[in-house]
Amino acid sequence: MRWLFVGLWGLFKLQARLIAENLCLRQQLAVLRRQQKLLKLQNKDWRFWILICRWFTGWQECLVIVTPATVLRWHEQGYSA
Repeated sequence: MRWLFVGLWGLFKLQARLIAENLCLRQQLAVLRRQQKLLKLQNKDWRFWILICRWFTGWQECLVIVTPATVLRWHEQGYSA
């Protein structure tokens, strides 16, 4: 019975990771769709990344439009979600 629980827990964690990664990628696509020439992030964009870096351990692998250092700098500068 324990192996079943461990297996289900592993599937749950994998599913949660995929959902979080999908959310990260979709948010970046939404930002890119709003842009015309220059990429300009809004307050809601950096708030999203500050929240996600606290919750999702794989957030750095999902970044396309900003660098992990940028997100960490926002966090250090006191931006909060």
